[in-house]
Amino acid sequence: MDHGDTTKRINLRRPDIMQHVTRLVKSHYYSPLVDYIRARGNILKIRDITFRLARQFGFCYGVERAIDMAYAATQVFAGKKIFILGEIIHNPEVNSHLKRLGVKFLTGTEKDADIQDVQSGDVVIIPAFGTETQFRQELENRGCIFVDTTCGDVMSVWKRVREYAKEGFTSVIHGKAWHEETRATCSQILASNGMYLVVYNLDETDYVCDYIIKGGDKRAFIRKFEGAHSPGFDPDHHLQRIGIANQTTMLRGETEEVQRRLREAILKKYGQAELPNRFKSFDTICGATQERQDALLELLETPLDLLIVIGGYNSSNTSHLAEIGETKLFTYFIKNASEILSDKLIRHYDLKLKRETVTQNWLPPGPVTIGITAGASTPNNLVEETILRILQIRGVDSNEIPIPRTL
Repeated sequence: MDHGDTTKRINLRRPDIMQHVTRLVKSHYYSPLVDYIRARGNILKIRDITFRLARQFGFCYGVERAIDMAYAATQVFAGKKIFILGEIIHNPEVNSHLKRLGVKFLTGTEKDADIQDVQSGDVVIIPAFGTETQFRQELENRGCIFVDTTCGDVMSVWKRVREYAKEGFTSVIHGKAWHEETRATCSQILASNGMYLVVYNLDETDYVCDYIIKGGDKRAFIRKFEGAHSPGFDPDHHLQRIGIANQTTMLRGETEEVQRRLREAILKKYGQAELPNRFKSFDTICGATQERQDALLELLETPLDLLIVIGGYNSSNTSHLAEIGETKLFTYFIKNASEILSDKLIRHYDLKLKRETVTQNWLPPGPVTIGITAGASTPNNLVEETILRILQIRGVDSNEIPIPRTL
């Protein structure tokens, strides 16, 4: 029996189940205030405070699907033990709700169970990022039932890197070697007997380009990319034919530049005639990620005093929104409204220091225009709570907010 096919035979989306799931998800994550603002051109003005929301932010289709399937699993498999391989998405509130629904976490900061706890017939949810092939195989061998919420965009990347491996191309992945999605992609390559190298940024890309063109110290190369290449990787051999892929939540512009620089390196080394035989690329940026980046760039063209980015600190797509904002104006990356300590103090994540920090006098007195966006894994209720917190610390009475704030 192929336990990986179990969910194909069990309908998680029965009308009676989804009716309950929809109500539950709405009660956890819906925001009438966000709907109100969106219906009015994404602008809310109360007293001397103006909020401008990005045209696109918050949950994408893939995240909504993953949450729906996870919630449905708790209904369909009521009475069974339900585990999840890691965070369903990179948002602490969503993961906390799953824990309260009885789901046990096998990895990550929420970990409260071990793989040894999984027995035949238990249910295991695969997060939106996917999972590593060897981990899935171990669980299949245990006879568990899978609920696979892997995003379709991620599976498209997997299909392409498997093709690279079959054709003898090394996959050069623009991404974060430590991220669940990239680790899952790398495992797909290994399962296809392929090779990979992960480059994080343009500096690392330039290092690879120089090595392609000039060669260099192989041992130094391997040390530099420790933990970011396949076993047995040999830069003298495995950089001769490369195919470009990426973690789906990276910055599109940076990924395009990675592709351009590596293509130019192959072209310079081997010439135009050899380029088709030695270089392949394709677009694997998630559409929702790109929509949110484009919407933020559009928002930043309007006059703003500061920007607030809301989402999990380990969320790649949310981090990139904060990076974009920081190039333009004061930007505060917060996980939720509790980080707004007062009108004088805000606790936020510093991308350079890779830790939380506190900034004083963050909210200007007098008239202020605040831009707000959120990552694809951030529920709308967190956006609402942030807006309400700012209004509260500026002394706005709840009666001045012209819509009901709760369901």
